[in-house]
Amino acid sequence: MARPSGGGWWTTKARQARRHLLGRVATAERAGLTGWLTPPQLGLFDAMHPADRRHGLDVVATLRARGVTDGDVLVAGLLHDAGKGPSVRLGHRVAWSLGEAYGPWAWRVARLLPTFGPALARLRDHAELSAELAARAGCSARTVALIRYQAAPRDPEYGELLRLADEAN
Repeated sequence: MARPSGGGWWTTKARQARRHLLGRVATAERAGLTGWLTPPQLGLFDAMHPADRRHGLDVVATLRARGVTDGDVLVAGLLHDAGKGPSVRLGHRVAWSLGEAYGPWAWRVARLLPTFGPALARLRDHAELSAELAARAGCSARTVALIRYQAAPRDPEYGELLRLADEAN
């Protein structure tokens, strides 16, 4: 558990909250996905919370800016948070971040609130849930593994790049 020091952590969390509230996908951006996603993958993308769709597109843009052209990696960047689902809201994400920063007591307190128990479980398990959804949507085994191990990368070539692109967005 890394306690926030200085204003950097809070600044990052405020930026993420703003992006969560304002995150949208333009019609042209959504249309551009049809050229490289299969219909089931596109359906998975469309089922994500709008903020997670925006985040996925931003992760892909960061990966591309770093020279990544591998389709498996780009699809993993786009869909890596699909398991969070549309019911995980900003308050749930704030509680999750506070628990990561200050300890599990924050999660215990948050679970007393309606909807927080299931939402925190989804956030805890989202990498595995996202990987399962990606597999069901026909993603490659490599894409599924990149998603599954997003927090502790195992892919020697792209795992850490994906993790860093996720953190940057």
